[in-house]
Amino acid sequence: MAASLSCSAGFVLGMDLGTTSVKDKQDPALIIAALDQCMDALPKDKMKKVKCIGVCGQMHGCEWLSEDEIIRFIPKDVSQLITWQDGRCSADFLSSLPKPDSHLSVATGFGCATIFWYMKHRPEFLSGFSDAGTIQDYVVSMLCSLDKCVMTGQNAASWGYFNTTSNKWNTQILKDAGFPVQLLPVVVESGAVAGHTSSEWYGIPAHTAVGAALGDFQCSVYSCMTDKGDAVLNMSTSAQLTFGMPAEFMAASLNGGNVMATFVRMLDSWMKEFGLEVNESTIYSQLIQSALAQPNTDLTVTTVLLGERHDPTSSASVSQISPSNLSLGHVTWAVCRGIVENMATMMPPRSLQAAGVRCIIGSGSALSCNTVLQQEVERVFPFPVVYGKDVDSAVGVAMVFNDQT
Repeated sequence: MAASLSCSAGFVLGMDLGTTSVKDKQDPALIIAALDQCMDALPKDKMKKVKCIGVCGQMHGCEWLSEDEIIRFIPKDVSQLITWQDGRCSADFLSSLPKPDSHLSVATGFGCATIFWYMKHRPEFLSGFSDAGTIQDYVVSMLCSLDKCVMTGQNAASWGYFNTTSNKWNTQILKDAGFPVQLLPVVVESGAVAGHTSSEWYGIPAHTAVGAALGDFQCSVYSCMTDKGDAVLNMSTSAQLTFGMPAEFMAASLNGGNVMATFVRMLDSWMKEFGLEVNESTIYSQLIQSALAQPNTDLTVTTVLLGERHDPTSSASVSQISPSNLSLGHVTWAVCRGIVENMATMMPPRSLQAAGVRCIIGSGSALSCNTVLQQEVERVFPFPVVYGKDVDSAVGVAMVFNDQT
């Protein structure tokens, strides 16, 4: 959470509902309980001066609400949250769906794809709900006691079947496929006010403006991109590389810090089979030390462990193996190199140069804690790279709505 002081001497409260570290199916009640704990820890004297609330969260995810549930702040008749990491939609299933009128193809974990899956496999499940939205849309709806979920184009695009030029759902395409379009949220402009708090909330006065929920990555970029020549490279669970352009484009990889995390868990499981117990943080630290002691490697690791949205059937591989490059240092360095080079195939350095990018801002826990990844970023991308700059989605969403006032 973050607070930004606006020019009118009131505060803007920014909230980022982070969910990646939990799992791909989550209980909204636990997320709301965590939010309650955070709110309870904030200074009450500051809460009384909050003039606006901004909310952001992970895109693509989907949960369903009953008509009555949307007006309470105690989750009851709510489904589990199905996040972007959900893998239930196979390539065959996705190929059977109608072609969207959108700049994005549909991938597993996208809200509309998840609803299509339930239509085919568990149609009775959908009959009990009147609305659907992301977890951040849900929080906005409850704060304002809205009778219908509202969603910005940022989150709508992440669901699929949304045209960002017209800012509208592909309603006719969806209707023709039998999709329950009544579940779709009402779309509003990014930066718009969705409503006002229906009652006092942790000291925040009733009738306080609440912004329609935004995407977490967009807000993290907003918090740190200060120059048109900046590009932002974020590596946490997944990885994203973006820069400003007239029709904004972002290279989003499903394979980022989660590849290193999988590598660490693999080594941990191997050691346990030998009866050894080493905590994961120790393993991670040793991997970095071993790699730094090994300045280069000819081992090649293609790190597309989780596929990519443009090629969900792709997988990871290891090549150029020899007796001399099987040390921990060689393998770790090759994994880090593979992660960065995968990003570069999706957003080539020449494209960044053509767009006028002059600097890369590095962010995310996976990048900030991994010197090997940092060295690979600096090798692959021919720009100055700045680390350690404050990059925070909660700060970003507070800044967005502070700038609106």
